[in-house]
Amino acid sequence: MESNYKIATLSNGLRIGLRHTPESMVSYIGIAINAGSRDESEAHHGLAHFVEHTIFKGTRSRRSWHISNRMESIGGELNAYTSKEETLVYTNAPAGHAERAIELLYDIVANSRFPRQELDKEREVVVEEINSYLDSPADSIYDEFEELIYPDSALAHNILGTPESVRRLNSDDCRGFLDNWYTPANMTAYIADPGDPDKLIRLMEKYFGRLDFSATRHHRVAPRQCEGFDKVDDRDGHQAHTLLGFRVFGRKDPRRFPLFLLNNYLGGPCMNSRLNQELREKRGLVYTVDSNVSLLSDCGTMMIYFGCDRSGAERCVRLVRKEIERLADKTLTTRAFEALRNQYCGQLLVSSDHSESMAMSMAKSLLYYDSIHDINDMTRHIREVTPEQFRGIAEMLASAPTSRLTIK
Repeated sequence: MESNYKIATLSNGLRIGLRHTPESMVSYIGIAINAGSRDESEAHHGLAHFVEHTIFKGTRSRRSWHISNRMESIGGELNAYTSKEETLVYTNAPAGHAERAIELLYDIVANSRFPRQELDKEREVVVEEINSYLDSPADSIYDEFEELIYPDSALAHNILGTPESVRRLNSDDCRGFLDNWYTPANMTAYIADPGDPDKLIRLMEKYFGRLDFSATRHHRVAPRQCEGFDKVDDRDGHQAHTLLGFRVFGRKDPRRFPLFLLNNYLGGPCMNSRLNQELREKRGLVYTVDSNVSLLSDCGTMMIYFGCDRSGAERCVRLVRKEIERLADKTLTTRAFEALRNQYCGQLLVSSDHSESMAMSMAKSLLYYDSIHDINDMTRHIREVTPEQFRGIAEMLASAPTSRLTIK
């Protein structure tokens, strides 16, 4: 697969990742902002997510309905999401409507007014989102776990906020967050489109080139190290939902590549993952078991989730620990290691066929690494991982403080 992307910089410093997709009939355009729930003040928990919801509720020239209808009327979509450290606002639409998408994205970034009546309605929508989330232990356990593993840190609070904090947010709070963070120095854009890349750059300059907000410095403080915990929250449920987790390094650490490989081998999406084989296929103890890695700017976690019968949680924990210790005690054979590496590279190749996520990854890569890392870069780094590096990550996890949260 040949890379066919380029990086452009507008006159105001906004960087754009472009991928020319001449065979595609769909256009993907969006912006990535280096700000999320971690960047909220103590008085404004949930603000980044609330802005993501309400940024579509009215500009100087458009009402809420006109904003949503602008892309949907041609079969497209306007959407957004918020995480701990980033926000993405994005569109997809049939090819040929790039200027419509670019102008709309610019309008909501530069001119959103956050009308009070719309905010009053959206507050209740977000409160319902919070309540529905809390009703699902398999989902809410991740937020509750992060409250414990990132003690006394802005990373600890829920991205959604609380009903009380959301009801305190107002138009000035939202506009202030937008002006503070949605700036050329703090965001990147992406375009994956079959059109002429030079013309698309000119369109971005026509609209986004007008932005001249000053840059805002982040004041992120790395959370103190967690010594590990073992907490059980008994809610008299039918299942025991358990998260085992480890604090690890940040997203720029070179050890991330063997960690990604180990994570996939242990609890990746395939049925032959070690934990799926040991806990589900051999013993029938769980319906779901998976592992995931979340790397941030200065820290990260690896978390292993499983849901099982209330009486089986301890046995599952022992089996998970046993698998990690097994990998730490002995280096895999060359044949076994090559097989797991080939599998992961194949999964990466298959995932690269998802055009929208690959387009988004251009902006995020620019945001965090000042360059675009494509599928070729990722597979090359995975191919360079050695069995000894793989074992080293297992040793790190086996000796690290283990944190555990169980919701029954």
